[in-house]
Amino acid sequence: MIVTRRALLLGAGATLAGCDRLAQQESFRNILFSAENFHKWAQRNLMARNALAHEFRPDQISPIFRGNGTTNPNTLEYKDLWRNSFADWRLRVDGLVTKQLSLSLSQLRTLPHREQITRHDCVEGWSAIGKWRGVPLRTILDGAGLRSSARYIVFHCADIMGSGKPYYESIDLIDAFHPQTILAFALNDRPLAVANGAPLRLRVERQLGYKQAKYLMRIEAVDSLTAIAGGKGGYWEDHAAYDWYAGI
Repeated sequence: MIVTRRALLLGAGATLAGCDRLAQQESFRNILFSAENFHKWAQRNLMARNALAHEFRPDQISPIFRGNGTTNPNTLEYKDLWRNSFADWRLRVDGLVTKQLSLSLSQLRTLPHREQITRHDCVEGWSAIGKWRGVPLRTILDGAGLRSSARYIVFHCADIMGSGKPYYESIDLIDAFHPQTILAFALNDRPLAVANGAPLRLRVERQLGYKQAKYLMRIEAVDSLTAIAGGKGGYWEDHAAYDWYAGI
């Protein structure tokens, strides 16, 4: 019998209360993440590259979609953006692209979008089903024009972590161009709440919750992750030895 990462999460949910506490439990991390290479290999080789995560019916949406991790960046810059309903917020797209972009929230909302009702699986062991609406990431990357040397997409966020640095995450181009990978601006038919990552967050549905970067400010195309902070591709990967690939 293969014990899936999702099964481990569900079993752990009864005893684990948060990512910070979980980060201290090395034995659990080793069990949870030791199968990283297997899960990546299985998703990339046994499933179709564009195989979809399960999508649910509207009546299965969770009554509450809790905020988790950072629930308010609470910086002066973010407060100013929030007070003005994010009218002055811009998403920067740069790095290994042929055309740098600076996109407002209103511009993103006018682009072709996708809606999907999917389950969010947190590393803590809880899950919730929500209806997301957003722009496919591939639409933005196609608009910017990736250079041939680009291999990864890095997401820079507004929330400041315990290290004093903003949150960051990354995915490879296979996940970046997956049809369910979107930049979400609405949850359950309402604009994103601050607790859920307003004004824009990543949804990469075949990976765990810590990969779903919130409070997006910048998207950067790179050829390597070694120059991004600690070099492992994400905040929790650098600071708590989480695996970079968190497929479920």
